[in-house]
Amino acid sequence: MLTKQDVLSTIRMVREENLDVRAVTLGINLNVCSNPDPDVLVKQVYERVVDKAKNLVRFCNEVSDKYGLPIVNKRIAVSPVSLLLDGHSVDTAVRVCQALDKAADTVEIDILGGFSALVQKGITPGDRVLIESLPRALHETSRVCASFNVGTTKAGINVDAVVLLAQKIVETSQSTNDQHGFGCAKIVVFANQPEDNPFMAGAMLGPGEPECEINVGVSGPGVVKRAIERLTRLEPDARLDEIAEEVKHTAFRVTRTGELIGREVAQRLGIPFGVVDLSLAPTPKVGDSVGEIYQAMGIQKIGAPGTTAAVMLLNDAVKKGGCFASSSVGGLSGAFIPVMEDQALSRAVADGTLSLEKLEAMTAVCSVGLDMILLPGDTTPETVAGIILDEAAIGITSRKTTGVRVIPVPNSKRGDHFDFGGLFGSGHVTAPLSPDGAEAFVRRGGHIPAPLHSMLN
Repeated sequence: MLTKQDVLSTIRMVREENLDVRAVTLGINLNVCSNPDPDVLVKQVYERVVDKAKNLVRFCNEVSDKYGLPIVNKRIAVSPVSLLLDGHSVDTAVRVCQALDKAADTVEIDILGGFSALVQKGITPGDRVLIESLPRALHETSRVCASFNVGTTKAGINVDAVVLLAQKIVETSQSTNDQHGFGCAKIVVFANQPEDNPFMAGAMLGPGEPECEINVGVSGPGVVKRAIERLTRLEPDARLDEIAEEVKHTAFRVTRTGELIGREVAQRLGIPFGVVDLSLAPTPKVGDSVGEIYQAMGIQKIGAPGTTAAVMLLNDAVKKGGCFASSSVGGLSGAFIPVMEDQALSRAVADGTLSLEKLEAMTAVCSVGLDMILLPGDTTPETVAGIILDEAAIGITSRKTTGVRVIPVPNSKRGDHFDFGGLFGSGHVTAPLSPDGAEAFVRRGGHIPAPLHSMLN
């Protein structure tokens, strides 16, 4: 039972500590729209999204007003679009992407995910058509995000898919040259991609999910940071296990709040509630940073020895608190480290204390992977493919989700600064210490087998 102190604590989180529901995401299965006629396919995709999502924003606003809790983003995640594209052309894929973008605009949602393909074991004709369409599709739309699963712990890594996607990421950067390659901010490549993730750019409605559902992403880096600061102010010599306990209790309250919101929105829409994803997703706003949590723990320079252990402590405590609060925790749930979207991490990259290699080490114990990283304009597809392969290797070996969202910025060099505005933030261009030297390995293609511990049956 909630106590008076619990209620007051939650009110303080909302008013003073940047607690919000970061995303309410409506999942919609589009498989019923499959049709060999491109015109019919495009029309049905648009109409289905509009029909299922027409009340989403209104109901979210009503629930937000009822509880006084901000819902920052209203989003849609559709089933993988590649499943609709067998027998179709790249032109049709672009038209479907445009239809999704138009539908998102019609129902007034922020971002739509699911322009996606699952290619961990092979590439179907529909998968290839979708991947080939990326440079045009993402240049000609503004709200649609693309995601791809290139590996799983059970299947290994599809290197051929990685190489093809790396080429298309570079081409998408060039096709959106007038936006500093911003099209790439809407592409993420995963290993072990979850089917119920409400956060973009990796949201989709997986094949194992219901026809429609509501998934909620609750964030609160500022809440966790302030909780640690209060603890260390009262107990300056607080030990790390005591900090972990404080994070667990905070995550519990945040998860309860998110599930309350999500279930009420789902009830009003008349569809099932899926999961609450308790991911500490930062914004560029000061005080809403995951990096500042590590600093509150005692990591004075992000990237210093001990940073990876701090990431592990935070991620584990968040998951434990969330799982105790709800039986419906899912998605990614943990702590994100998107460099451009976190002012403390972005500053650490600019100061030179946080390298790409240290970030890679941190991704072994964080929620997802290398996220929102600016790369020089002359970055080759082979370098991008190598970065993806390294992250996928971490994911399939450790049985966790890892992802890569990198943005080669045309005509840029290491150290240049770019600002994409809003939640996407700003950052400095960085690069691997050794950007070349693995081309022959990458070009071999093929398939990296699953690790031995994948044989669990």
